[in-house]
Amino acid sequence: MQDDTTYENDDVKEAIRRLPENLYNYRMFRIKRALDLTMRHQVLLKEQWTKYEEDKFYPEPYLKEVIREREEWENK
Repeated sequence: MQDDTTYENDDVKEAIRRLPENLYNYRMFRIKRALDLTMRHQVLLKEQWTKYEEDKFYPEPYLKEVIREREEWENK
C-alpha cells in the first residue's frame, strides 16, 4: 500500500494539488475518517477496509508528470 501522507515532499504536494476535485475530496474524506477513528481509539469496520488488490496509488500519474516537468526544468 502506498502512503502519500507520510512522504509529502514538494513533488507530492504539487501532484496532490493537481488531483481532480473528486479524487482530492475522496482523499480528504479518508484522512479525516482516519483521524476521527484515531481520536476515538476505534478501528474501521472490516467490511469498509480497502482490499490490497483494489488499492491504487491514485496520485501516481500526476506525480510522474510533476517529476518529469521538474527534471526538464532542472536540465535547461
